[in-house]
Amino acid sequence: MATKEPQAVSLEEGEADENDVEADAKGKKAARHDAGAADLEKVTDYEEEKEIASKDIQDAMRVVSDRQNKEAKAKHEKEKELSKVKINKDDVDFIVQEMEISRIRAERVLREYKGNVVEALVFLTN
Repeated sequence: MATKEPQAVSLEEGEADENDVEADAKGKKAARHDAGAADLEKVTDYEEEKEIASKDIQDAMRVVSDRQNKEAKAKHEKEKELSKVKINKDDVDFIVQEMEISRIRAERVLREYKGNVVEALVFLTN
């Protein structure tokens, strides 16, 4: 087995070790100072994100509200147009008996197919 003999430390190496210790101490102080700045950045970023998020939420809510209004208006227009379609009461009775569905559903399908019994029955069977 080979044993290591202690080597003599030169004066220059000893000085370098002391400088390293001082640099480490200064680095720790700088790190503490940087940590405070980093914490401040986090708070600032959080506040900016919160402001941006509230604006985004308001914009998104406005878009959703507009879309819902458009859909409601379109649905109302469609209902108005369907109510204008003339349907035969006998056709409704026939669909209700043959397909065993409610009268409201039979009227709706018949109106959607503009009173055409054959197309309404084809739709209901598919």
